[in-house]
Amino acid sequence: MNHSFTPAATPADEPNGYDDNEIVNHSANAHMNDLLAARLVSRRQALRGGVSVTAGALLGGLSLTACGGSGDDDAPATPATPATPVDTPKALALGFTAVAKNRNDLVTVPAGYQVSVLHALGDPLHWGDASWADNGSESADSYNRRIGDGHDGMHYFGLSEAGAYQADRSDRGLLCVNHEYVVGPYALHPNGRTIVDNVRTVPAEVEKEIYAHGVSICEVRRGAAGTAMSLVRGSRYNRRVTSATEMDIAGPARGSALMATKFSPTGVKARGTNNNCANGYTPWGTYLTCEENYLNVLARAANDDALRTPKEIVALARYGLPQNRRSPYLWDTAGSDDLFARWSSSVTGASASADYRNVFNTFGWVVEIDPFNPDATPVKRTALGRFNHEGAWPAPAVAGQPIVIYMGDDSRGEYIYKFVSKAPWDAKDVGGGVAAGAKYLDEGTLYVARFNADGSGQWLELTHGKNGLTAANATYAFADQADVVTHARLAADVLGATKMDRPEWGGVNPLNGEAYMTLTNNSNRVAATATPSGSQVKVDAANPRAYTDTYANADGSTRNSAGNVNGHIIRWREAGTGNAAASFAWDVYLFGAQSDAAADVNLSGLTAVNDFSSPDGLHFDERGLLWIQTDDGAYTDVTNCMMLAAVPGRVGDGGSATAAGGAVTRKGANATEQTVRRFLVGPVECEITGIALTPDHKTLFFNVQHPGEDGTLAAPTSHWPDRQTNAASTRRPRSATVVVTRTDGGEIGI
Repeated sequence: MNHSFTPAATPADEPNGYDDNEIVNHSANAHMNDLLAARLVSRRQALRGGVSVTAGALLGGLSLTACGGSGDDDAPATPATPATPVDTPKALALGFTAVAKNRNDLVTVPAGYQVSVLHALGDPLHWGDASWADNGSESADSYNRRIGDGHDGMHYFGLSEAGAYQADRSDRGLLCVNHEYVVGPYALHPNGRTIVDNVRTVPAEVEKEIYAHGVSICEVRRGAAGTAMSLVRGSRYNRRVTSATEMDIAGPARGSALMATKFSPTGVKARGTNNNCANGYTPWGTYLTCEENYLNVLARAANDDALRTPKEIVALARYGLPQNRRSPYLWDTAGSDDLFARWSSSVTGASASADYRNVFNTFGWVVEIDPFNPDATPVKRTALGRFNHEGAWPAPAVAGQPIVIYMGDDSRGEYIYKFVSKAPWDAKDVGGGVAAGAKYLDEGTLYVARFNADGSGQWLELTHGKNGLTAANATYAFADQADVVTHARLAADVLGATKMDRPEWGGVNPLNGEAYMTLTNNSNRVAATATPSGSQVKVDAANPRAYTDTYANADGSTRNSAGNVNGHIIRWREAGTGNAAASFAWDVYLFGAQSDAAADVNLSGLTAVNDFSSPDGLHFDERGLLWIQTDDGAYTDVTNCMMLAAVPGRVGDGGSATAAGGAVTRKGANATEQTVRRFLVGPVECEITGIALTPDHKTLFFNVQHPGEDGTLAAPTSHWPDRQTNAASTRRPRSATVVVTRTDGGEIGI
């Protein structure tokens, strides 16, 4: 997600604010175009005869004849067996009129659809707490029972009458929603944050923000036929998981000295989950929430390096926490109580068990929550690695095969990961809660992706003792597997993984097992002929565009954005059968662009009905329909952020192309109005994020995050969600979850 946060009290030129797009990957591992320069011969050589036997086998399913145009006339390769058996589904066809781009302070949906707001920041989950008052007067403690802020990733779980997970139930369920961050001064406090000389002088404000992070779990039900879902206030399942909730640590890092803190000297527990961005779910019915921009809440003292080992300094630098860094939220300044003091990852005591020097290591994980058991302790599953987790997306579970989960590290130049469980899937574990999670998520193999220029790719194993991940490594001495997963970025650097353009949301097509991931943008991409400086990187085949786009500012002036401005969506098909393979074939499914952009920018042939920028959220429903959401700053002079629906093809349905910036890439078939169409547009200055559908596909949930984020309390730029039903409303804007249904009660999208 794309949220810089610097309080007004911090001078703009002070190096203590945190930009969640900040480059922290300064590793020296070669980029794709350096590793594979020998393969970057002419396009025809690479496609026809310049690949190895292994790559040729991987690319067997890549039909190199373009569908929809803009491909070369190279002969198609022999189709390969898909990664998983393909069912013969009902033919998908988009069944709505595309919504026009607009900048209205509304959620705009197609004709025949209707929207309602399920819940918004501050809404009470239980009886006894007053409704949100539009003045920030709610108590801090009440946010343990209210909906949090910055709605983001979410998932719907069907709920049986017996209170168990029922995967096929659509009229009653539990909805888990992430709360990524506190959206500026809006809604939460009467007059914004109280900060004096970079100190939070009102501890209750900080306490409220701590409780406004995390996850909301609530029961939802349909009413009479044709009515939308509504929140069941007072349900025993309704609860909050916050930045103060006690959690277990499981997997390789449990009990590691790297996890030892004053709160848990033995390193088996942690406190809180933070900056929860995207999400995932498990086939046994638990929720996966993912910690992304946790640097927003962490500080580190001046001269702390002098109290650290050289190895610790390397790790802290690689993960972006230098000494003398103030947290943008300044939570650590609100008092000496552990609720506040623990947000400084500094050496203050005689040992790690006497301070919070290692609290930094306790964030950046995938957290498993059992929504059906309010008494179950959430668990940080460390086998899945530690980084800026955007989400954790499972491939469809297949009996007798391992569980496979794909993950992205959302920062410029970071990596795509895959986890493969040791245990094969057994459907008897459905409803098994966190005990099933221990079986499938605490033991397995973590991999990182390398995308080769010839359209092949490898999963590189991140296991201690293999591939140079040993105590003898010159870059970083990996002591054990706990060290590898805690510092997965450093391990990926050693193996030479491909640096990507901000890997965000992913998903797996249930019809053919192909995986997709959004690469939102990257201002540090430069042309193949450029001489990179600082953290700039040249284009490569999997991240092929570098260009300049002109953007109109609100005051009528213009500015230029450079790099991979509009982002793209990459996809891959695993070799052989199942998603646990060690190699894959890939192409770029869609390139974000304005419809009037140059042909080497608008490589997917987008038009007015489907052009978009900065793809972020992504979701496959069970029908195989793909939903794409945007979090954009490069096209918002034309339109607010949006959600599109798509009927995807398959890897290899396009051809090859030379992108702006000079890189040769492999692209999917061009988009058409029949295959990609704009489904909705959100209100002013929002991000459209989070998506879930009921199993019958008749209710769609999505989130509107930070409407009016560029406004102030004195001059708000949005009044949504109240503006959705009251055009004259002047109430403060709030992040919210929206329910979409068809007026005829039919399936969404088709």
